[in-house]
This record gives sequence, C-alpha cells and structure tokens, in this order.
Amino acid sequence: MIEPGTRGTERTETAAETAVDALAPTAPRPPRRRGIECALIVLAVLLSVYGYCAVGLAHDGTVPPGTMRYGAGLGLLALLAHGAVRLRAPYADPLLLPIAVLLNGMGLVLIYRLDLDTPGDRAAPAQLYWSTVGVALFIAVVVLLPHHRVLQRYTYVCVVAALLLLTLPIFFPAVNGARIWLRVAGFSIQPGEFAKVLLAVFFAGYLAANRHALALTGRRAGRLQLPAGRVLGPVVAVWLLSVGVLVLERDLGTSLLFFGLFVVLLYVATGRTGWIAVGLVLAVLGALAVGRLEPHVHGRVADWLHPFASIEAGQGAGQLAQSLFAFAAGGALGTGLGLGHSVLIGFAVKSDFILATAGEELGLAGLSALFLVYALLVERGYRVGLALRDPFGRLLAIGLASIVALQVFVIAGGVTGLIPLTGMAMPFLAQGGSSVVTNWIIVALLIRISDSARGQHPGAAVP
Repeated sequence: MIEPGTRGTERTETAAETAVDALAPTAPRPPRRRGIECALIVLAVLLSVYGYCAVGLAHDGTVPPGTMRYGAGLGLLALLAHGAVRLRAPYADPLLLPIAVLLNGMGLVLIYRLDLDTPGDRAAPAQLYWSTVGVALFIAVVVLLPHHRVLQRYTYVCVVAALLLLTLPIFFPAVNGARIWLRVAGFSIQPGEFAKVLLAVFFAGYLAANRHALALTGRRAGRLQLPAGRVLGPVVAVWLLSVGVLVLERDLGTSLLFFGLFVVLLYVATGRTGWIAVGLVLAVLGALAVGRLEPHVHGRVADWLHPFASIEAGQGAGQLAQSLFAFAAGGALGTGLGLGHSVLIGFAVKSDFILATAGEELGLAGLSALFLVYALLVERGYRVGLALRDPFGRLLAIGLASIVALQVFVIAGGVTGLIPLTGMAMPFLAQGGSSVVTNWIIVALLIRISDSARGQHPGAAVP
C-alpha cells in the first residue's frame, strides 16, 4: 500500500510521463535488426550441428546418422521462433533468441553425447520434444501477449498460483531425497520451475506499487536505514516461505532462488543497501538453521566440506569428487567432445552435473565461453530493464534476468565445490522438460519487454 504522502509524487511522475509521451511520435524509431538476428540464429544452429558431428566422430568414428534430422529440426524450431518475433516483436533485442537457440542446441549435444555411454537411458529424444514444447510456448507468448504491462493486472493471481504449485509436491513421494516432482501415470513435472516466473511477476507488481513506501519510510540503526515494520513484513514472509520450501521439500536451490530474487528486486526498486544487508543476514541464519536440523541438507553440506571423504574411507569417489576430477581432466582446452569420462558421476550426470561434462570435454576455454554466453543473456535482460520507464516492466525484466543469473551461479558453484550442491537445472543445458520450457518462456517475456522498450511509442495505450 502506498503512503498517503507519496500520492502527490505518483501524480507528478504521471504528469511528467504524459509530457514525454506527447513528444514520442516525432522521435525516429530504432532499427529492427531482424536480419542480424536471423544470421546469428543460423550460426547458432551450425555450431550445434558441428558439435553433434564432433561427438559422433570422436565416439564412433562416423558422422551420426541422425545429423540431418537434428539440424533440420533445430533449424525449423529456431526459424519459427524468429518468424514470430519478426511479425509480433519487430523491435526486440536481436541477441536474446540466438543465445537461447545456441544454449538449447548445445544442451541437446551434451545430452546426446552422454546417451552414447548410457544406451539404456536415452534422454536426448525427450529433451528435443520438450524443447519443441518450449518453442511453441515461446511463440504463444510473443504472439498472444499484447504488452508486458498486461501481466501487472494479475499480480496477486500469480502469487496464489505460485504458492499452489510449490505446495503440490509436498503430497508426492520424494525423488532422490527432495519433494520437487509431480509424477502421475509415468508423466513428471517440476512445478517449482513455473512458480519462479509467476513469483517474478508478483514481486515486480508488488514492488512497483509500493516502491515509495519501501524507499521513504523506516528508521535508522546507526548508519543503516531499515524499513518500517509493516513494510518489512513481506520480506520476512518470503524468507519464511523459502525456508518452508527448503524444509518440506528439501529443495535448497529453490529457496535460495526465490529469496535471492526478492532481495535483488527490493534493492532495484528502492536503491537502499539496507535491503541487501537484511537479506544476507536472514539467508545466513536460515541456511545455518536448516543445515544443522535437516539431515538431507546436512549431508550435502558435509559432502561440500569433505568431498574426498568417501575415497579416504575406501568407498570410492562420490558425485562431487567425480565432478572435480572431470574438471581437472579437462584442463585448459578439454579432452574433446565425446572423449571424456564424466559419465562416471552417475545418475545426475545429465541434469545436476552436466556442467562437468562441458568442463571436461570443452576445457576451461569452452567453459569460459559458455559462461560468457550466459552473462550476455543476463546483460541483455538488464539492459532491457534499464531502457524502460515503467517500474513494473523494469523490475520484471531485471527479475527474469536475475533468475538466470542466480541459477547459473548456484549450479556452477555447486558442481565446482564453491558452495553446497543444490540440485537445480542449468538453464537450457541440463536434462529437464520443466526447466527448458520455463527458460523459453523467460526469453519470450524478455523479447516482449524489449520490443516495448526499443520500438513502441512510450505513450501507446496498452491493448
């Protein structure tokens, strides 16, 4: 709820925006750059096909028989997505879609490479199917969503839907120690992946409506200005929600992602570093408490602190130790696609630890390039947010980009031993239908927002 004293400020901002909007039609439109996007998409598809061929040549000495089908399928999906952007979002950022195509294509290559060493557990066909579903939803969002501000009308609907999605897995059996899956008649889905997008919409809508109350009210504690108690309530509620998800579902990654997302958006909305301090304190307290009390989480912390303990005990290397061995074996330039042994990691090599395969077979150079691609995706999302004048769109763009950034940090930190492992999916790269579909939706929303930021008149009415 906005403070009464801030309503005058809101009216002043609205009047200023109206004055700017009156001049908008005379401003030249920016270049569309759809030709650049198409060229980059072709390059991304060719790189993925090259990786597919390299895997087959290294593993079997021949080009895989399905190379043409793989290239044609990935190219068709990419061109369909490009056509939707060209027709419905002609001023969108030209880098977002090619980056998504490249990451998705490389993910399919790595999963196919691991399938060759696990013939009884083929995951690449299912991943290609879910990628098709993801592209279909991408096209639906780009074509059917008239403007990103339409989502602001459903702020509280989104949070209710997100809470329901997060609650459902509690009533289903745990899988690998965590209750994050819904399994019905052989079909499985991870609802937390979709909940993160809904929560990003809610956080953006709530903070856009209450940013003045969050920034202008509060008390000073020394040099730190803290918000008022009634304004601090949502932060505490989200913290308790993240801890509740962690305790009930044993899902450390989801709780860290949700709470980190909210703290980042609080800082962006208010510009007050006090929120960062409060967020760090609450996160540390919650992690310490749950790490000591929850056996599943405590076990992962113990593995992080002593990754080679099972070797010293004569029980062989655990998953984290095998992951570290894979990174070490890759060296600077890698062993080459199809020539690594990361399959020794075990059952999670295609999901949680797929980054270890990339590190071993592409080396530090390839891994650095991969991280740069992720960094570019996040940077473009932040750039979109900074280009917008409306607070909701700015917060939503930064929130969606932060989801990708937080996931990459948490996953990369876990498999390299920097932080305890959390069991999340690397965006676009890892096996997981829910993850790849959600990430395509995130890219679609960023494209829709960037089209509004770059091409539409600021004063245009929202359909």
